[in-house]
Amino acid sequence: MLEELEVRNLGPIRSAVLAPGKGMTAITGETGAGKSMLLSAIRLISGATAGVGRVASGADAAWAQGIFDVDASGKAAGLARDAGVLDEDGDAAGTDSDESGRQELFLSRTVPASGRSRAVLCGHSVPRNVLGNVAGELVTIHGQADQLRLASPARQREFLDMAADDQAEREAYRAAWEKLQAMDERLHNLTNQEASARQRADYLRESIEQINKVDPKPGEDDELKEKRSRVENAAEIAQGVGSALSALDTAQVDADSDGLGASEAINHAIAALRAIHVGGSFEQAADRLESLNADLSDIIFTLSNEVDTDEDAEGLDAINSRIHELDELTRRWGPTLEDVIAWRDKAAFEVEDLDASPEKVEELKAQRQQAFDDAMKAADALSKKRKLAAKALAGTVTKELSALAMAGAGLEIRVVRRDASSTNQQNTVHDDESGSSASTWPLDVNGIDDIEFLFTPFPGSPQLPMGKSASGGELSRLMLALELAVAEKRTSGSSDMTFIFDEVDAGVGGKAAVELGKRIARLSRTSQVIVVTHLAQVASWADTQFVVSKGSTQGSGSKAPIETTVNEVTGDARVHEIARMLSGSESATSLSHAQELLASSKL
Repeated sequence: MLEELEVRNLGPIRSAVLAPGKGMTAITGETGAGKSMLLSAIRLISGATAGVGRVASGADAAWAQGIFDVDASGKAAGLARDAGVLDEDGDAAGTDSDESGRQELFLSRTVPASGRSRAVLCGHSVPRNVLGNVAGELVTIHGQADQLRLASPARQREFLDMAADDQAEREAYRAAWEKLQAMDERLHNLTNQEASARQRADYLRESIEQINKVDPKPGEDDELKEKRSRVENAAEIAQGVGSALSALDTAQVDADSDGLGASEAINHAIAALRAIHVGGSFEQAADRLESLNADLSDIIFTLSNEVDTDEDAEGLDAINSRIHELDELTRRWGPTLEDVIAWRDKAAFEVEDLDASPEKVEELKAQRQQAFDDAMKAADALSKKRKLAAKALAGTVTKELSALAMAGAGLEIRVVRRDASSTNQQNTVHDDESGSSASTWPLDVNGIDDIEFLFTPFPGSPQLPMGKSASGGELSRLMLALELAVAEKRTSGSSDMTFIFDEVDAGVGGKAAVELGKRIARLSRTSQVIVVTHLAQVASWADTQFVVSKGSTQGSGSKAPIETTVNEVTGDARVHEIARMLSGSESATSLSHAQELLASSKL
């Protein structure tokens, strides 16, 4: 939510600070007082185009800053981290995070009287579009200049998908679509091979054949090199092992020897110690000698096997030849035999993709058709979910419009399934003049549907696309109705969103104005809402109210420049402002009416 908006030298506003509440905040004031400048400030920090004409007369630059309290794990904070202005702990210049998982983001914009504007995110200069992307997750402005955003089919599709809560269906379709795209790419590469691709295939086949001919095994080269070393040093090994066995156990090398080996000597020592019946340290020493003798026996057994090993000195040439073959493989495709084997296996898959034989092409076409059928099935499931949501959403919005003084107005949401059977395009793989293939019609990355929002602003009016069919006030009320219809779903996905409504009360009065204020207040129960209004019946529902007023600079004479101030009104001051909005005066009657209106404007 927006915690604070600070503005300096923007139009008639020299300096102002706005601290909206958590619920509904109303901005009021006489026509021409400068309320639009506050919206201009929010648009600036949202990445809008900056005009030097907005800089206050005599000032070097205009400046606006918004401080937002956001979920540290949310999308806005994630975009800030992606931009490099926050680390993984959420710390950066001009920011602060707490243990509750919340994060403050500072979005500011400087517009000089001459030159280019500067966008700053959390104390770091960033491109304007980065500021806009972050603000897009935090602020939604519904004013005459902002309604065209939902006029695009892409925005309408996104809005409907949010209302449909169809994330699971969209993810399933996206996975099927990506698989289909991958199959199309494989087919394209296969059927459009150039000479270089064929040369690559020949090289891979020859390399695989060479590796398979040698048939290397993992670790085989190390084993052979160890064996070669044993063969080359067989005499030295035999002499050393024999001498060691003679010292440890003479019976291993001479069965007739009467010499006492080390193992037998230790056994005598153990027997002597066991014969001492005192125990204590003597028993402990005997135990240690037994453990030592067990290790010694194991060593003697191992060495005796080495004596029996018959190393084939005549096979040394074969060993060297095999090592040479393996070294050639590792030199070309290594550095290890494991790398050689992995390269061969990967190359085998690549050869399959480069194999343009008719059988291979037909096999891939069949796989591609299956991928297309799977994508169509996923697209149909997504389309069904969208159609159900479109009917429900349009009905809810139409009811809301009636309560917002737009009886007879209505919204229709068309979800039109693209059907290849009504066109000349086909769903199967085909070759075109360029040799490419694989049509994905009627699918695209977003599914199989064309989505259109059609608005009827008054009875008898034709259905026209949004953004081209109504006044700014009517569109603002339509957007309010849309936001009310999806408020619960939107806030469940992003509780940080701030909604701003301008001109939503145009052409509204009486009981309809009360209903309008009530519905804005209802939306503010789940989201922060800021509304710029001329109607007391709307402002009275607000939790917080600011008044924008203008006046001459003190002590500057009759030609003093006009400056705008922004002040929060509470208590009696708010009663007086509501009275002014009701009747243009602050008479006892209007003040009484204002008090009554404020008392009754409660959900």
